[in-house]
Amino acid sequence: MTLPARPAAIADGAAFSSLGGRAAAAAADLARLCRPRIAVMVLATVAAAAWITAGPDLDRAALAAVLLGTLLVAASSSVANQILERDTDRRMRRTAARPVASGRLGVREAWWITGVLLVAGLAVTAAAGGLWAAAAALGTWALYVVLYTPLKRVTPLNTAVGAVAGSLPVAIGWCAAGGPERLAAGGVPEAVAVGALATLLYLWQFPHFMAIAWLYRAQYADAGLRMLPVVDPGGLRTAGQALAASLAMVPVGLLLAVPSASVPLFLVAAVASVGYVAASLRFAVRRDDVAARGLLLVSILVLVSILAAAGACGRPV
Repeated sequence: MTLPARPAAIADGAAFSSLGGRAAAAAADLARLCRPRIAVMVLATVAAAAWITAGPDLDRAALAAVLLGTLLVAASSSVANQILERDTDRRMRRTAARPVASGRLGVREAWWITGVLLVAGLAVTAAAGGLWAAAAALGTWALYVVLYTPLKRVTPLNTAVGAVAGSLPVAIGWCAAGGPERLAAGGVPEAVAVGALATLLYLWQFPHFMAIAWLYRAQYADAGLRMLPVVDPGGLRTAGQALAASLAMVPVGLLLAVPSASVPLFLVAAVASVGYVAASLRFAVRRDDVAARGLLLVSILVLVSILAAAGACGRPV
């Protein structure tokens, strides 16, 4: 008995569906490799620093190119991180599906991607923003990949190093907007504002990362990563670090508003910083997953609000 031929429309639909599934899977892997949420934060930081530095004189086309170069460098650091952490990633539920850890992307191919993205990103950044901006981008990459990533296996102090890498994109924006030349010509208010923004971002990362590390402390322990909550099961040091950093953010946030004399920025920085202190204090008192999730959510709101306000109102008068 001969079965009827499969209708062409059905076959074409199945092929289209299969192609769509592969495209969706490739897009998901690309997102896992490049971690777009982190990239967006980095780009917003670069843009805010550039605007604070140059204001209306900012070359928007050059800034767009610098942002593209920074995006490529950030993607390169993310891929390199996943290569170096592929063994520990396999032991954690939250990271086991990453392309390199799961074996969907080979280590050799991943290193090629890392190198191409890094070289292309540095070239674009240097062409559009100058050698100092490219040097800041390379320094950010090196701190994240060469120091922070290996230190996660060695010491809880890795967060302090990672926080430096997280705040360095401010230097990319400052240099790309001619910050060093402007400072030499007397642009002290811009340098003070940019320095306050970098310090703010450095301090912001401690409560943020402590909340994440607390929520996934069991997985970090299984993977052999020495995040602070792993070696501090009671959470006193973890909570103390988060609270101390959030308290330090209050005066730094207010300093950010001084060069611009912006009342809206002053209010946003004050409310955001005090809210961060409150969430950190709640975590310090409770030291449980509910408080950690609350702190994580507040940290994101604080970052978005401060970057938005700094970009809109932070230009010195």
